[in-house]
Amino acid sequence: MASDPQRGQRGTSGSSGAPDPSGSSEDRKPASDEAHSAFTPPLGVPYPPAPEEEHPTSEFALPAGLRPETPAEQEGSAFTPPSSTTGQHPMPVGATAMGAAFTPPHGIPVVRLTKEAPWQDRMRTMLRMPVGERPVPERPERGDEDTGPAVPRVLDLTLRIGEILLAGGEGAEDVEAAMFGVAHAYGLERVEPTVTFTLLSISYQPSLVDDPVTASRTVRRRGVDYNRLSAVFRLVDDITSEGITLEEAYRGLAEIRRNRHPYPSWALTVASGLLSGAASMLVGGTMLVFVAAAVGSMLGDRLAWLASGRGLPEFYQFVVAAMPPAAVGVAFGLAHASVQASAVITGGLFALIPGRALVAGVHDGLTGYYITAAARLLEVGYLIVGIVVGVLSVLYIGLQLNPGLRRLNPEQALGRYNEPVVQIIAAMLLALAFCVLLQQERHTVAFATLNGGVAWVVYGTLVYRADINVVPATAIAAGLVGLFGQLLSRYRYASALPYVTAAIGPLLPGSATYFGLLNFAQGHLAQGLPSLVQAASLALAIAVGVNLGAEVARLFLRAPGVEEAATGRRAAKRTRGF
Repeated sequence: MASDPQRGQRGTSGSSGAPDPSGSSEDRKPASDEAHSAFTPPLGVPYPPAPEEEHPTSEFALPAGLRPETPAEQEGSAFTPPSSTTGQHPMPVGATAMGAAFTPPHGIPVVRLTKEAPWQDRMRTMLRMPVGERPVPERPERGDEDTGPAVPRVLDLTLRIGEILLAGGEGAEDVEAAMFGVAHAYGLERVEPTVTFTLLSISYQPSLVDDPVTASRTVRRRGVDYNRLSAVFRLVDDITSEGITLEEAYRGLAEIRRNRHPYPSWALTVASGLLSGAASMLVGGTMLVFVAAAVGSMLGDRLAWLASGRGLPEFYQFVVAAMPPAAVGVAFGLAHASVQASAVITGGLFALIPGRALVAGVHDGLTGYYITAAARLLEVGYLIVGIVVGVLSVLYIGLQLNPGLRRLNPEQALGRYNEPVVQIIAAMLLALAFCVLLQQERHTVAFATLNGGVAWVVYGTLVYRADINVVPATAIAAGLVGLFGQLLSRYRYASALPYVTAAIGPLLPGSATYFGLLNFAQGHLAQGLPSLVQAASLALAIAVGVNLGAEVARLFLRAPGVEEAATGRRAAKRTRGF
């Protein structure tokens, strides 16, 4: 039987023309209709290459030759500004959407908190920052068993330090800076200290989802002791810069509380008499007046101590302290020595005017702590009213005893006394006496005394030589006092109060206050009111000048050992009246 040539050719072609995907001719399936699959290529068509097992394909795989789509932007928060979508400037590594949207053209300024700078500058820089922008405190490496100091103990130490500072007359901003520095040094990041006139509080929240821990402390007693104040400043510097442990900090705080005052009570009484005598010589008093003013002031100081021991409020202590100097002045007036009587009473007023509280109150107001400033100024008002009540009571009694005392003319009581050498010596003695009354450390007394002498030299030159009004002359002299005090405090890493408070003593408005009170006692309200307004203007000029001098020092002076000035603190928000 003859074979079909085409069929044989097809069979030959099917057996040899198409490669076997399995590589073996014995495994080939028989050529029948049942053996054919819909996915089997027909005879004569080569088989496709088998897919690699280690690279399986998926129906969602991107075909070759197509460009991948740009990934969709991640959904952000409603409180996060969207990042830039222009694609021209890629986001740097580590940048966030917030940083990309608000990065200034010259970059973000770096907050440098070097430990060589005074802790006041470092903490003021951070105090008015938002919580999210504050640098994270440096934390040493700890093991699993060491969890660091307990949060309640850190908050307790912080409040105790703030209590001593606030009771010693420190400004609210510096108290908050010290509290924040202590908490930050022990690893508490999200802390918010709050200082008012009598209440200290601090709140710590570990994170946004954790419950906050809040502690508070009430300041019930205030005592002027700048020696203790300086010791607390050194302790805060050790905590924030040296990294002492919590136990060492508690031990140092206990030693500060146990320390006795550097000067005994009798030394304070003698210093009060020296202050009044020196103030009487500033306005033209003689040595007799010096002794009389000193005796009257010392009697008033002892009466004030007696009233304090009996538990009387501070208002009545000032009332009784103002009576003896006024009584001695009335005695001189009865002896027809009007100039000497005015000098005695003026010297006694110098020792009683609360210049320290006034400067602290105005400073708090200028730095944005209005509640504390209002409370301090209200306290100053009460104390001045106490002085007025004490002096007016004695003057009224003197006028009733001798109506001839009305011949004491306030306009002629104290003339334009101009003896530069005597007045400079008296000003320095006055500042020295203030240093003792404020319980300052002995190594600060010389600087404060010299600062007081410089203040009077500047004031006398402006008033007696340049014929400048007393109010701007007082402000300029007080500004230099604040500038020098801030400079000394920055180089000694201490508080500026010991170098400033005593130095403003010669600038206190004792004469203007006396003129106003004497006119009131004589029934001349129209003449007495301008004198009291001038006294208030001088007091405000002193406070503003001291604060302005300190701010100028912070702006332009560098701390010792720091090559680049630290970033200044942010200013208080300006409301512009609305």
